[in-house]
Amino acid sequence: MPTTSDQDAKVEPRAAMSKTPEKRSKTSEKRSKTPEKRRAEEEEDEEEELLPVDVEGSSLALEGSSDSEESLFSGLEESGSDSEEDDEDEEEEGVPGSAVDPDGGNSQETVEEGEERGMTEKERALLKDKTDEYDHDSSDEEDIRNTVGNIPMEWYKDFPHIGYDLDGKKILKPIRNKDELDDFLDKMENPDYWRTVPDKQTGSEIVLTDDQVDLVHRLQRGQFGDVNFNQYQPTVEFFSGEVMIHPVTNRPEDKRSFIPSLIEKAKVSKLVHAIKMGWIRPRRSKEERAEEAGRYYDLWASEDPNAILGRHKMHVPAPKLRLPGHEESYNPPPEYLLSEEERLAWEQLDPEDRKTTYLPRKFSCLRAVPSYSRFIHERFERCLDLYLCPRQRKMRVNVNPEDLIPKLPKPKDLQPFPTTQSLVYRGHTGLIRSISVSPTGQWLLSGSDDGTVRFWEVVSSRCLKTVQVGGAVRSVAWNPNPAVCLVAVAVGCDVLLLCPSLGDRLLIGSTEQLLSSYQPPEEKGEELVVWTTAEGEEHSQGVRLRLTHPKAVQQVVWHSKGDYLSSVMPQPSSHLQVLVHQVSRRRSQNPFRRSKGLVQCVSFHPLRPYFFVATQRSVRVYNLIKQEMTKKLQANSKWISSMAVHPAGDNVICGSYDCRLAWFDLDLSTKPYKMLRHHKKAVRGVAYHPSYPLFASASDDGSVIVCHGTVYNDLLQNPLIVPVKVLRGHTVTNDLGVLDVTFHPSQPWLFSCGADATIRLFT
Repeated sequence: MPTTSDQDAKVEPRAAMSKTPEKRSKTSEKRSKTPEKRRAEEEEDEEEELLPVDVEGSSLALEGSSDSEESLFSGLEESGSDSEEDDEDEEEEGVPGSAVDPDGGNSQETVEEGEERGMTEKERALLKDKTDEYDHDSSDEEDIRNTVGNIPMEWYKDFPHIGYDLDGKKILKPIRNKDELDDFLDKMENPDYWRTVPDKQTGSEIVLTDDQVDLVHRLQRGQFGDVNFNQYQPTVEFFSGEVMIHPVTNRPEDKRSFIPSLIEKAKVSKLVHAIKMGWIRPRRSKEERAEEAGRYYDLWASEDPNAILGRHKMHVPAPKLRLPGHEESYNPPPEYLLSEEERLAWEQLDPEDRKTTYLPRKFSCLRAVPSYSRFIHERFERCLDLYLCPRQRKMRVNVNPEDLIPKLPKPKDLQPFPTTQSLVYRGHTGLIRSISVSPTGQWLLSGSDDGTVRFWEVVSSRCLKTVQVGGAVRSVAWNPNPAVCLVAVAVGCDVLLLCPSLGDRLLIGSTEQLLSSYQPPEEKGEELVVWTTAEGEEHSQGVRLRLTHPKAVQQVVWHSKGDYLSSVMPQPSSHLQVLVHQVSRRRSQNPFRRSKGLVQCVSFHPLRPYFFVATQRSVRVYNLIKQEMTKKLQANSKWISSMAVHPAGDNVICGSYDCRLAWFDLDLSTKPYKMLRHHKKAVRGVAYHPSYPLFASASDDGSVIVCHGTVYNDLLQNPLIVPVKVLRGHTVTNDLGVLDVTFHPSQPWLFSCGADATIRLFT
């Protein structure tokens, strides 16, 4: 119940608006008096309305806003407590919030002093009501202990602080060293774990109270947050049902209600103008619409009905349902009822093998027939039959199956290509990872995991020289320049340059003179690779230079002119995966600032200054002169294993570990022109023939597939790719088959090496 002071405070404005006749007469009398008398009377009234309260030797004057004494106290009671009883309870409980003086003194002490001085009860109530109105006030802004503002806290996710205080200093996050084990122990031991939530604003953990948990549960159940809220409380009638005689306001009618509206006049004028211009047409009558309909006629009315049906001769009508028979009757003849053996046989059959989908049953009367359980199922199947049935006849196209097969030339017309195994080179004791043929085609180089490099004579399959390199050989490459007799071998972190000393002595002498004529520069910068000249036993075995790399070398490949050499060191997140070396000046350089994937293999363009870099899923083509990437080939495979460039330079093939071989036409697209899936296991090596239109791929399934690939000079004609031969001979060892493959430089011969420690020549 509201107190009397609240009622007085609500009545006070209304009393100020509408004064009683006695007060209006008093004010008129004051106006009729002289200014001196009026001033004297006002001073007397003020003396009556002022209440002197002596607090610590000072007088506190409270002035009312109206003439009545009740309005004076109403304003004070609103600012303080509702009643004296509430204040007494607060004093007993020891609540100091309402006894704080805004001036800095304690009003409770002043009240006691006032009682000693003989203060009246009304004066003590006035002093007690003089409290801080902001004492119990709270806001959301004050509860936030950091001053970062209402922003997403994800911005401070990577910072050690969560905001700034008023002095601009960082508010550090609480130290959190809890891992999953600590969190699990806390979950098991802490009984308040389930009600502990993190605070995104401060980064601390808050334990919810029972009231807050109850509020969350009520909101999850779709209930109101306040328990005491009654959602079915009676409605408040804002308007009474009594009909009032007079209006609420006696305001006279507006002038615009008696004159025509100018806005409506403008709208009507626009409509009239639109009708005159023909933009808006009035509605036509029924007679006009009938006359307009009579002007149209059926163009095909005079035609032969057989011709009309001829247009729909391809139409297939929907099949009709079969009419029910005697077995579907509720009282069928005895011969339609099944015996016990027939019923068991019917139940054992599959649903599609049964003649009927129901069992005939006999009922005494029609009222005893139950509802059909398969009614909805049969209706649904009927709708499916009507929906999925072809409703139009289509003539079957008579196509010769041979016309669907592409017209490819016969393999006999594409000869020569290797067909039979001629020689087997035996001598290695470990798996052979790489082979290479000399530019003249007389010598063959092989590197194995047994730590040796062997030089073979191609025609006789005789091993002429064996070099111990002290580690597993990952890759070998013979210099393609016929004027230089030099071999590159990748062993661990080193690349060895060997002079095999085979063949023409003048060629060997010129190579030795070329290597010995190097003069080191006066100033040496920071080197990526250490170049070391071989001495002693290494020099006697043929090793001339040793290039020490920071990581293990996976592949070496020569440029077509024979002076540049590239090495691959596949290391994730490393910028030193590809290095290019110049033999004549004995210097190395890193062509890439940062890596864009795990490099698998590289290759030089045979004619133009292009460099191919194959990563796991793509092949990037770089222009070495402009120092920019020109193309990026998408291999559409999971992991590229090998790569080869066509001698003309316009086509590239890539083998992958997911049994695919992709042929790229660089002038056509960045996507594969052909995807060959002939192998059943991972493709380990691919190679082009230098002069014949042949290419081959080696796989872990122990086979080598030779394909005919003709590249035409006409840019409008696509390459012709025809598989011609599958060569077998290697045995699969430890799930590894053929590891590398290469062609003879002048003859249509193919060399292959595998995990069975043999090299085979197919001619």
